[in-house]
Amino acid sequence: MWIFAVAVASSLAILFVHDRWFADDNILRNFPVIGHLRYLLIELGPELRQYIVAGNHEELPFNREERDWIYRSSKGENNYFGFGTDDQILGIGYPIIKHAVFPHGEVSFTASVHDKIHTVPCAKVLGEVRGRAKAWRPPSIVNISAMSFGSLGANAVKALNLGAKAAGCWHNTGEGGLSPYHNNGADVIFQFGTGYFGCRDLNGNFSMDELLKTVASCPTVRGIEVKLSQGAKPGKGGVLPAAKVTEEIARARGVRPRTDCISPNNHRAFSDVRTMIDFIERIAAATGLPVGIKSAVGQLGFFQELAQAMRSMGRGPDWITIDGGEGGTGAAPLTFADHVSLPFRVAFPRVHKIFLDENMADRVAWIASAKLGFPDRAIVALCLGADLVNIAREAMLSIGCIQAQKCHTDRCPSGVTTHDARLQSGLDFHVQSARFTRFCQSLRNEMLAVTHACGYEHPCQFTAEDVEVSVGPGLFKTLREIHGYTPKRSWAGIPGWS
Repeated sequence: MWIFAVAVASSLAILFVHDRWFADDNILRNFPVIGHLRYLLIELGPELRQYIVAGNHEELPFNREERDWIYRSSKGENNYFGFGTDDQILGIGYPIIKHAVFPHGEVSFTASVHDKIHTVPCAKVLGEVRGRAKAWRPPSIVNISAMSFGSLGANAVKALNLGAKAAGCWHNTGEGGLSPYHNNGADVIFQFGTGYFGCRDLNGNFSMDELLKTVASCPTVRGIEVKLSQGAKPGKGGVLPAAKVTEEIARARGVRPRTDCISPNNHRAFSDVRTMIDFIERIAAATGLPVGIKSAVGQLGFFQELAQAMRSMGRGPDWITIDGGEGGTGAAPLTFADHVSLPFRVAFPRVHKIFLDENMADRVAWIASAKLGFPDRAIVALCLGADLVNIAREAMLSIGCIQAQKCHTDRCPSGVTTHDARLQSGLDFHVQSARFTRFCQSLRNEMLAVTHACGYEHPCQFTAEDVEVSVGPGLFKTLREIHGYTPKRSWAGIPGWS
C-alpha cells in the first residue's frame, strides 16, 4: 500500500512541477494540478447538462423529449406521452396540423408500435418521367439519408443496412463509396460527390468504368445521387486524414491507403447547369438507373437556371434532394455549420416555387432532408411539396447514438462514428438493426395516423393549407399564405397499396 501511496505522491509532485513552470496554459500555471479539474468538467459538461441540468426542450440539436421518442420507438416501448404538451405552442414558427372532422380509414389504427407495418410507398416513380430503363417506385417515403462509411463505423453501416432491408426503405451510401457493409440486402442509393469515391481513377477524375463496376457489385443499387453540397458544410470540400484512411476505407473509396483523402470544393466532371445535365444523362444511359442531385440552398440563380434548362432541354435529374442548413452528420467549421446555407423551411419553399413557376415541379421527385425524422416535421415537408423524407441523425440515435457530439474525434462512446475496434464492439448490429427497423416503422405509422386524422389516404395528399404556423402571439397563417403556393399533385392511388 505504501508503495502505491509513494507512486501517487510522486506523480502529483511531477505534475505540479510541470504545470507550475512548464505548462503553456495560464490556469495550470496559476493552479497546478487542481487546474486539471476545470478541463475535466469542460470535457464532461455536455453529458452533465444532458442528464442533470437541461429541461425537456432545452438541448440542441435534439432535445430530451425528441431523443426519448426515438429511443422508445426503436426499442418497441410505449412512445406515447402523458399530461398534455409542454411545448410553447404559441411560439413563432410552431406548426399546427389541421385535422378533419371525419377521419379516413379504420378507427383501430393507433400509431403505436403494435400497429401493422405500413411501408407507405412513394406516390412517384423515380425515373418514370424520363423513361429510365430501371425506373423504380421507392416502397417507403422515409429513407436513410447519406452517411458515409468512414464517417460511420462498419458496425453502424451494417446495422442501418440490415435495418433498412427489414423496414423496406433505402440506404443512401453517402459520398464515401459503396462498402461491403452497404451490401446486406437493402435497397441502395449510391451517392458520390466531388471526390468521386467509388467511381474515380487514382488521379481523382470521374470514371464511368469504375461507376459501372461499383453498381454491378451491389445488385440492390436502385439509383445514383450526385451530391453538389450538403447542409453541414455547403460549398466546402473535406479531408479524411491519412491516419483514418485504412485499407478497407481506401478500397471503398478507390484511393490510396494511408494518404489524405481529399474532397475538392468543385466538381471536375461538369462546370455549369447544362454540362451537369449532360453528365446526369450519360450516367442514366450507361446504368439505366434514375439519377438525382442533392444540394443545400444559398444563391437561387442555380435553381432558376436548372428549372429553365430542364424545361427547354426535356432532360435532367429524376429527383432533387434539398438539404437544410440544419444538417449535421458531417464535421464542419463552426461558421459553416451555423451560418452558411438556408434552413430547410426557408430553403425548400424557395426552390420548389421556382420549379412551380416554370411548370417543372411535377417533373421531378422531391426529397427533403434536415432533422425531419419526426412525424410533424416530415408532414410539414410533405405539405411544402416533398415526396420523400431522408433521415440521418435520427437513424443514428435509433441505433444507439447518445448525442455525445464526439463524431469528429474518433472517440464516439456508442461506437457509431468511430473506427476504434474496442468502441465499435459495443454496437451489436443484430440488435441495433432491429431497433432502426422499429423506429422507421413507428415513424411511418404515426405519419399515416396523422394522415388519416386529416381525412387523407396517403401523405402525398397533404397541401400547404393543412398546416398553420404561428407568426405572432395568437396569430397563425397557413403555409400557403406564408410561401405563396401549394404543391401541384395528382392522386390516383398506388397499385397494390391502400
